[in-house]
Amino acid sequence: MNQNNKFSSLFNYFDQFQKLNPKAEEALGNICREVHILKNKDLQSIGHTCRTIYFVKKGMARIYYYKDGTEITESFAFENSLIARVESLFTGKPSKKGIQVLEDSDFIGISSPSLFELYDSYPEIERLFRKIFEAAYVETVNRLESIQFHSAEERYRDLLKTSPDILQRVPLKHIASYLGITQVSLSRIRAKY
Repeated sequence: MNQNNKFSSLFNYFDQFQKLNPKAEEALGNICREVHILKNKDLQSIGHTCRTIYFVKKGMARIYYYKDGTEITESFAFENSLIARVESLFTGKPSKKGIQVLEDSDFIGISSPSLFELYDSYPEIERLFRKIFEAAYVETVNRLESIQFHSAEERYRDLLKTSPDILQRVPLKHIASYLGITQVSLSRIRAKY
């Protein structure tokens, strides 16, 4: 993996979906860069057009937006996962959402225009990202169904199951907004556990 050693965690993540041949791996490594962002800073601000897909190497981030002046957390990304504002990534339009870093964090940024150019030369890279985007789509559908069909308490339990250390790492106000409840309601639910 020569010069891609610094991106080994990213390629290990890709291997879960599909193993790339060395040439495709090298081409992908050439469009990646390391990014370090301090806690509470925006990785991408609201109104920015998303042209980078980020892999969380260390730390965590959240996608957020404002609704009627209230800050809402849409999703979290922890180590060994990707984060991007896909509605902006695929349309090329500025996003109404931002990405905020919740801990000092290290990312690997993948240039999306360069990535999309690689699709023609390396069909396996296109196949890899299709699988990644399909998995993300299923995750989004599951989240919507969870909001529609499960109580706040069930959503809280599920969040603890999938991200057990979230309470130590994420401010409660962000967890509450992610669950679609007030901090008071979250405190009541937490008191039961």
